[in-house]
Amino acid sequence: MTDKPKATNGLTYAEAGVDIDAGNRLVDMIKPMVRATARPGADAEIGGFGGLFDLKAAGFKDPVLVAANDGVGTKIKIAIEAGRHDTIGIDLVAMCVNDLVVQGAEPLFFLDYFATGKLAPAAAAEVVKGIAAGCREAGCALIGGETAEMPGLYASGDYDLAGFAVGAAERGTLLPRPDVTSGDIVLGLGSSGVHSNGYSLVRKIAAVSGLGWDASAPFAPGRTLGEALLTPTRIYVKSVLAAHRSTGAIKALAHITGGGFVDNIPRVLPDGFGVAVDLAAVPMPPVFGWLAKTGGLVQSEMVRTFNCGIGMVVVTAPAEAERVAAALTAAGETVVRLGEVVPAAAEPRVTFAGALSL
Repeated sequence: MTDKPKATNGLTYAEAGVDIDAGNRLVDMIKPMVRATARPGADAEIGGFGGLFDLKAAGFKDPVLVAANDGVGTKIKIAIEAGRHDTIGIDLVAMCVNDLVVQGAEPLFFLDYFATGKLAPAAAAEVVKGIAAGCREAGCALIGGETAEMPGLYASGDYDLAGFAVGAAERGTLLPRPDVTSGDIVLGLGSSGVHSNGYSLVRKIAAVSGLGWDASAPFAPGRTLGEALLTPTRIYVKSVLAAHRSTGAIKALAHITGGGFVDNIPRVLPDGFGVAVDLAAVPMPPVFGWLAKTGGLVQSEMVRTFNCGIGMVVVTAPAEAERVAAALTAAGETVVRLGEVVPAAAEPRVTFAGALSL
């Protein structure tokens, strides 16, 4: 009879690369940030198995819920490589809540998903700080989220983000309205820059330029390239909702994300209609000129990949255009007249006149 082998110490979760204590530290670090997003309907307390929202306490009588989810794409790589994590969370919120407001919905609450190979609580807390800031700007509560530590799936230092937002609108106020028609005026709201789309191309252009993220940005004096390219996505929620509610004259809204004018505007138009856009009216932030010149991008590539300076499009009747533009301007937006709705029986449904100021 042989002796049994002596027992050895068993493996631990931490030895496999997952640090539960680090996750608990992160929760403790972010609780004050999350509480700061509280609003009527939600106390923004985290730590339970689910988040609650009271629609009645938020003032809704006959609401329709609207949901959206999105990520930030490879803009995250710039945040990681530049070591700047405090604004990427604003992008995450913006990409979701801007998709809610185009349907006439008020964002109510937000949940985030943060995945990484090895959790660095300080960096993760900076990300959540940005998420909380975005939620406050959009007027929604951060009611929960998930942090996943997955060694072997993500490279050291890498992380990814996903966001989930839910909003509501009173029945009968949802957009787009069915009465969008030929001759309606198309307004554009200025963007803060590249927002969060096209960053695989942005990063390739940056590599072609030979500049590091800590180099001076050629298009933004006094800022590094990384800092300038991480300018967060503009959140249009409060200004657009204010104009929508005060005028009752907005027929449709389009969030200009990946696909630019070409792919996003037709999503809110009835069949048989398109838009004629005057590109000379587009106010181009300097970053787009630098991207076009350094990357040798033609105009058709620019308008299909980037927002080119217009982050949101508004459709309204000709008689209401000045009133809607005034309401949006009063709410802090830069408003330009982009063009008008036209008949479009076939593709392309978005046509262009003039040229971008590249």
